[in-house]
Amino acid sequence: MPSHDRVAKRRSRVLAGAVLTALAGGFFTVPAVMPAAAAEPEVPGDPVISSDTVWRYLDDGVDPIAAGEPVRGWVAPEYDDSTWKSAEGSFGAKKGKLASVGPHMPKTLLTHYQEDGTTAIPTYLFRTDFTLEEGVAEEVSYLSSKVTYDDALVVWINGTQVADFEAGRVTGETNMEYAGNSNGDPLTNLFTADGSLLKDGKNTVAVALYQDRESSSDIFFDMSEMVLEATGEVPVEAAPSRVVLTPTETPETSQAISWLAGHDSHKSGAVEIGLASGGDTRLVEATDEGMVNANVKHHFSAIVTGLEPATAYRYRVGTDGGWSDWREFSTADPNASEFQFIYYGDAQIGLDTTWPSVVKQAEERATASIGSVHAGDLIDKANNETQWENWFLGMLDSGATTNVMAAPGNHEYSGDKLMTAWKANFEYPRNNPKLDNIGDMKQLAEGDSAVAKQYRAYFEHWSKFAEETVYFTDYQGVRFITLNATRDSTFLKPDVVPTCISLDCPSLKVDKLWTDFQAAWLDNVLKESPSKWNVVTFHQPVFSASSGRDEPILRAAWLPVFEENDIDLVLMGHDHVYARGYLNSNATDTEGLRKGPAYVVSNSGAKHYDLAPADDNVWTQNGATQVKRDAGVTTYQVIDVEADRLVYRSYLAETSDKATTEVNVGELYDEFTVTKYDDGEKWVTEPGVEAPAQQLPASVTLDVDSVEAGKTLTLTGAHFAASEKLTVTLGDKAIDLASIVADAAGAVSTSLTIPADTEAGTYTLTVSREQGEPLTVSVEVTAAVVDPGTEGPGGEDPGTEEPGGENPGTEEPGGENPGTEQPGTEQPGANKPGAGEKTPADDLANTGGQAGLAAIAAVVLLALGGTIMILRRRVGENEVTTE
Repeated sequence: MPSHDRVAKRRSRVLAGAVLTALAGGFFTVPAVMPAAAAEPEVPGDPVISSDTVWRYLDDGVDPIAAGEPVRGWVAPEYDDSTWKSAEGSFGAKKGKLASVGPHMPKTLLTHYQEDGTTAIPTYLFRTDFTLEEGVAEEVSYLSSKVTYDDALVVWINGTQVADFEAGRVTGETNMEYAGNSNGDPLTNLFTADGSLLKDGKNTVAVALYQDRESSSDIFFDMSEMVLEATGEVPVEAAPSRVVLTPTETPETSQAISWLAGHDSHKSGAVEIGLASGGDTRLVEATDEGMVNANVKHHFSAIVTGLEPATAYRYRVGTDGGWSDWREFSTADPNASEFQFIYYGDAQIGLDTTWPSVVKQAEERATASIGSVHAGDLIDKANNETQWENWFLGMLDSGATTNVMAAPGNHEYSGDKLMTAWKANFEYPRNNPKLDNIGDMKQLAEGDSAVAKQYRAYFEHWSKFAEETVYFTDYQGVRFITLNATRDSTFLKPDVVPTCISLDCPSLKVDKLWTDFQAAWLDNVLKESPSKWNVVTFHQPVFSASSGRDEPILRAAWLPVFEENDIDLVLMGHDHVYARGYLNSNATDTEGLRKGPAYVVSNSGAKHYDLAPADDNVWTQNGATQVKRDAGVTTYQVIDVEADRLVYRSYLAETSDKATTEVNVGELYDEFTVTKYDDGEKWVTEPGVEAPAQQLPASVTLDVDSVEAGKTLTLTGAHFAASEKLTVTLGDKAIDLASIVADAAGAVSTSLTIPADTEAGTYTLTVSREQGEPLTVSVEVTAAVVDPGTEGPGGEDPGTEEPGGENPGTEEPGGENPGTEQPGTEQPGANKPGAGEKTPADDLANTGGQAGLAAIAAVVLLALGGTIMILRRRVGENEVTTE
């Protein structure tokens, strides 16, 4: 920082003086009387500008810069303003006369109207200067100033813009234009600027004062004070404030921490961190985020890396000039599936009363909270440091121990069009929309055409500005996504916009383009999400709930992305009422049971609006239904995250005298559950309604991988509809094997016989269903095993021939051989036994074991036949007979 350089320079001068004195003492005789040392330059203690300061000014409505010259040439220190009018401040007019403008009475009358007497002059230009003695500029740490204005104001010091108020409509393309807002009485604001802008000698201050419209009835300007603050060498002892934890993209191993210095002399900062259980600590250097608004204290932030998952740490922040109290936090646990987080709507109004009460109630109830999401409008005026201070006081404990995931609202731009306060107070992941993560939309910015160049200018500008306002983090199975729903012309416009005169130029559709830019990124973020749950937070609702509000641009761009990706929770604010509902296309035939995203609008502050009519509102006009709606309520929401469920509960924290609910403060106000199974099936249920059991995909299996033709195997299946009828077929020819019915639990089990004549090969078993696609499973069929009784050793039938003669079994007198028929086969009718006849095979079952018995019987019969022949021969030889 420049202030550090100044300190170094001053110390160098002191050191040089000491060295010279020492040298003088060693080599020279010092005179008894020394000349007085030159006095150190001193920073003026009195204001360098006050209400009595003389200004040169233009109030004729004529641009002092000729065409083709730099538009802001008149703010340069060297610009010649000698022909301008000159007078003391303050300046103003009321309907063309010198009269009070609100509570302020101007000293000098400004020309109010142009020559027609009715059209207000659009812009007034002022210049003044102050002089610093030699050596003083480098001793100035910063300057601060108080200004009062109506309607808008921009300030430059030595040609550099240092402040703007209500200047969102200022284009800078001309010096004469209407800008600002009609805010009633003049507004008073403070601003600061770094001392490095100053120089020894003359310093020039330039001011542009704007009317908001042609018919404006008054104008006013007064810079009542500008003071210079000297650089301090010794930090003043003071503890930091606004200590807040914000998530990184990797919350398991890193943590972002931000804070506000305890004193303006604190120009550096650090985080001291160690295990909560004790032991060594380490220091992590912080980044100086600068000063914002009228606060002369510096903001700091640090990202602590190298942490262990699911681990508790202790930390403090600060500098040698003062440290915060020790605090504790725990890193995310990638294996945890159960925790809580809190959802707040707008805090905005009642920051010193309602807000701390709401947070206290929420923290007492959500004892397992890992942090909070905020749907914008944390404060009412972003340039009001008192409001920021009160918001952080409300979050004093929870903000320093759990993560804050906040979305910006339109009031974060109020008085701070570039969101300097937001970006100084919070440190968020820089994974925002860029050219490389908006999908096909980046093609609009490719090429050298005038249209493409203008697209590229807008996209590159937004890629930078969206940092810390559009982001996501994955925390223990939940992807928390934050969007920026505000469309303000100041921040949406790049500093340099390439010329484009086509109807396709992006400058003609900036509001829609900014919203589409985020939609393209969001679609990518959701499709790539590794988390089971996805929650998005932003300010202006896609379904407005309060009277007279609607956001068609947001709805057209974002609602299809929410629905297509089936996001779980869409959490919004802005309307200062409560409303919760769903898109009608996600309804089911069961009351209280539906699919799709849940949309919620809530309010956590003391500001309340009226509801739009119940039967004619943005929801009903766009195919959506409000399940719960009330005005005059202040709520907070606790969401329990479980393995398969998100349980959303809203509690009533405060009510106004216009409350439309009968629920008592402190009681449960609204509740619903989102059930999601691992396969992605999801249900949203109202209290008392159970989500359907998980519908797992039907499946079938076989008890074997291979089966012999003619044999059986068992098929089992599960997850069919109760009593569902199924048909099982084999192969491409769809040979019917069975018709079965699933039991009440959706299970099936049956034996299937493979036809005996099935050729060997791999076959598909197909299970056809009454509902759903058919299921298939493969099975290897092998050839039927040949009967071992049909072939003997050597390959010949042992019964075909006997040694020395013919097989006695080949033919019997008067008939066919009864032994030619194989067990289990069927011969033509001539070979069948006659009526009443019985073959050996008839006594055996047709199995492998039965075939073996038949073979044994055949051998026995053959043996008996041989014995009879031998006996007959012996009878003949011995002439023995038997009776």
